[in-house]
Formats: sequence, structure tokens, C-alpha cells
Amino acid sequence: MEDETLKLLLNHRSIRHFQDRSLSDQTLQTIINAGQHAPTSTFSQQYSIAVVNDPAEKKAVAEITTKPFVASAATLVILIADQYRNATIAASLGQETARLRTWNAFLAGTYDAVLAGENMVIAAESMGLGTVYLGSILNDSQRMIDLLHLPLLTFPVLGLLIGYPDDQPTLKPRLPLAKVAFQNHYPDVADPIASLKDYDQTLTDYYAQRDSNERAETFTHLIAMQQQKPVQGKRNQIGAVLKKQGFRLA
Repeated sequence: MEDETLKLLLNHRSIRHFQDRSLSDQTLQTIINAGQHAPTSTFSQQYSIAVVNDPAEKKAVAEITTKPFVASAATLVILIADQYRNATIAASLGQETARLRTWNAFLAGTYDAVLAGENMVIAAESMGLGTVYLGSILNDSQRMIDLLHLPLLTFPVLGLLIGYPDDQPTLKPRLPLAKVAFQNHYPDVADPIASLKDYDQTLTDYYAQRDSNERAETFTHLIAMQQQKPVQGKRNQIGAVLKKQGFRLA
């Protein structure tokens, strides 16, 4: 019998259409509690989770992301790298907090937030719910900070929608394992396009057969075209926003 956890992980899909049905408080608390049990660097728990349930604020986030479905009945949470809480604790005990402003501290908070988010995704999907990450909150990180009234030494890393799915997209085929996993040393690939020929065809077949947004596409072409796209929103200002938030990222 196939392990249910593995089955769940191997069948993950991003859901962008949700039923007009809200999560119960108990269900949301359970999901967040699962997030809290993710690994955390040095047990510092350097993240926070904002639940955005005000319709006007959800609409504002939908505008930032340019994703109208963000304003649906699905629950919206924002995963935040948070060194503010620990800085206030340390300062209250007479300790310097300079190390909480560094790249190392920012990345540690980011990892903690992302790991908590993935635990939440797994917990939600185990309940039959659907999820989708929203990297697009970074289209205007300063507006997100203002919207959530975030203090210094915090930064919104990811958004996450959780709700009752109203569709079941076809499972996207991933890169072959040999293309993403290696032993000891990064492989030297002489011709990356030729090495991905079979996967390009697999993805072409997938896009041609799926129920919605059918198109002719390959993985290598997709990657190439992404380099030509303009920077979304104000993402080229993220470094400046991080410095404004108190992180010294020289």
C-alpha cells in the first residue's frame, strides 16, 4: 500500500479557483500549529504569520499580486521573516542586536518562514484543502509592509492561499530526477538543450492535453522567455526596502 504522506506530496497541485466557503477557526488554527512545528534555525522561531481576513486588505493584496482570485473566500496568510521579536527580547535583556540585522539573520528568518509555510501546505492538503503560494506579494513589498503595519527587522516573504478547491488541475510533470539531484559535484553539462530534449517533449505533451490554458510550450523555451520579461511591479526595489527595514545587507 502506498504511503499516504508520500502520495500527498507527489500529487501536489497549486489551486487558484476556490469554493465560496471559508475555513473554520479550528481548521486554520490546526494548520498554523502544523506550521509552527516545522524546523527552525537555532530554535529562534524567526518568523510570523499574518492572517489577512479584512476584505479591503485582501483586495489590496490582490491588487499588489495582480491575482484577482486572492480576494476570494480562501484564507490568505502572509509568511514573514521576523527578527523584530527576538531583537526586542535581546534588547530588553541588555544585549546588542547587531547580528539580527545581517544577511545571515535575514536568511534564517526567511528559511523559517518558508519551512513553516510548507508545513502548512502539507497539513492543509491532508485535510482535502487546496493551496497556492503567492511570491507576487513582492511586486510591492513596501506596500505590503505598510498594509500589515510591519515593524523594523521584518519582511513579508510569501503569501499563501488556503481554501476548498473548486478545480483539480492536471499534475505538472517535474524535471527528471537526474537533472536536479547529483552526488558530490555539480555536473558538467555540455549541451543543456539537448540533455532536456525528452523533458521538453513531455512538457509539450502536458500543455497540449490539459483542460485549460492549452498552449505549445517547452521547458527550455519557457526559461528563455522568462529572461525577457520586465521586472514585476517594484521587485527591483526589494534591496532598498530591506535596508529601510533595518537589515544591513552590505
